[in-house]
Amino acid sequence: MTALTLSTSSAAALRADAVVVGVAKGPKGPVVAVGAEAVDKAFGGKLAAVLETLGATGAEGEVTKLPAASGLKAPVVLAVGLGEAPAKGDGYDAETLRRAAGTAARALSGSKKGAFALPIEDPAAATAVAEGALLGAYAYDKSNGNGGNTKSKDKDKDKKDNGPLAEVALVGGKPRDKAYKAVVERATALVAEVNRARDLINAPSNLLNPAAFAAEAVAAAKEHGLKAEVLDEKALKKGGYGGILGVGQGSEAPPRLVRIAYTHPKAGKTLALVGKGITYDSGGISLKPPGHNETMKCDMSGAAAVFAAVVTAARLGLRVNLTGWLALAENMPSGSATRPGDVLSMYGGKTVEVLNTDAEGRLVLADAITRAGEEKPDAIVDVATLTGAMVLALGNRTFGIMTNDEAFRATLHEVAGEVGEESWPMPLPDHLRKGIDSPVADLANMGERMGGGLVAGIFLKEFVADGITWGHLDIAGPAFNDSGPFGYTPKGGTGAAVRTLVRLAERTADGDLG
Repeated sequence: MTALTLSTSSAAALRADAVVVGVAKGPKGPVVAVGAEAVDKAFGGKLAAVLETLGATGAEGEVTKLPAASGLKAPVVLAVGLGEAPAKGDGYDAETLRRAAGTAARALSGSKKGAFALPIEDPAAATAVAEGALLGAYAYDKSNGNGGNTKSKDKDKDKKDNGPLAEVALVGGKPRDKAYKAVVERATALVAEVNRARDLINAPSNLLNPAAFAAEAVAAAKEHGLKAEVLDEKALKKGGYGGILGVGQGSEAPPRLVRIAYTHPKAGKTLALVGKGITYDSGGISLKPPGHNETMKCDMSGAAAVFAAVVTAARLGLRVNLTGWLALAENMPSGSATRPGDVLSMYGGKTVEVLNTDAEGRLVLADAITRAGEEKPDAIVDVATLTGAMVLALGNRTFGIMTNDEAFRATLHEVAGEVGEESWPMPLPDHLRKGIDSPVADLANMGERMGGGLVAGIFLKEFVADGITWGHLDIAGPAFNDSGPFGYTPKGGTGAAVRTLVRLAERTADGDLG
């Protein structure tokens, strides 16, 4: 992973492959942002004019490279757009800095060191720049573990030319200041785990089936002092986990349920996180059409997010108990697969008529939510690439939030906003509940087509024990980016919801569960 350091040197004196500065849109043209004073001085105070000559406007995400002026130790200056300049006395918001740093890190792919002289005026700004740069420097590579890069041709050449930026130096950071040291520690741990989630999501399904995913969780548990328990197909059958077994029974790769837990001796609250872990989703007998299944290795993004969040909490030593439940299965069509019209007996005793085998995520989640509720946590949050309907409603960059508690829904929305993840509160209308009534079972796994994302949430709510606060994050849109990279978001697996879950854990540790 890319190294993160704090530098006491000025942007002009620091030796690096490039020095990164911010440029904003001013009323009369581009203006150089705070943090770039030493670089601007090397250009005789005319850096903004030079950038304007090169076509720079300061628009968000814009990148302009130019040879460094005499007096700079770095040979290249990289100016990254910050968008509209803030009013006098105001600073740039965290997400603007996070995206700018990520854009710059991607532009410096293959470089050894980048000196980031962006507006770092306090630890909060340093946090945003650090996270953005590290997230933007991500590249899927087998050296990261978890299945990794499967290319065999010119591997060393590709790594040299296209590998991630090796080191990010924050200019303006204060190495002796505890607050800034904490920034480095937190950003390093958090982004390492976001990248773990990204690696898992990007791994081909033939290399990451349920058993392989479970093995990754066990290995991480040993490394970070967590407790891990894996239920294989025999234990699942003995325990009556009909949802997970029903989804996985059509595959030669049997399902797993993983419990991975972090505890703190002074914790006052416990969160249970439940992740959908369909390592490949063909749709089962309700087969997906061509064009809809090529990226379905990403259908375990919820489980990856939960896994990464629990490990992050352990690495940060948060004063909270965090239990992750990874509901892992492969949804395949075969002679042994669950058929539309079959009835499954779920964990806990409820029965479900399966009207569509491609609505499988809610089946594995239902078992895990019921099991998680038996431990009486203060709240349960499930995370899943659950419905295409949520993508239609909110697009590719925003996840939906549904809960059984309005205050908790507001908290989750606020928490996501704090870390720069786009989300939107969604309702659970009572009138949609009737649509999942079944004549042969307690309920069906499908209801009205319109509002399908809400119907899925209503289904899951049926498996939440009375008295437990519950939230559901449908990350179907932002979990996998099959277009071009932007900001700190790469193409492929994004690690969506990891930062939201970690921030929720931090706020819970501080006594603010909402």
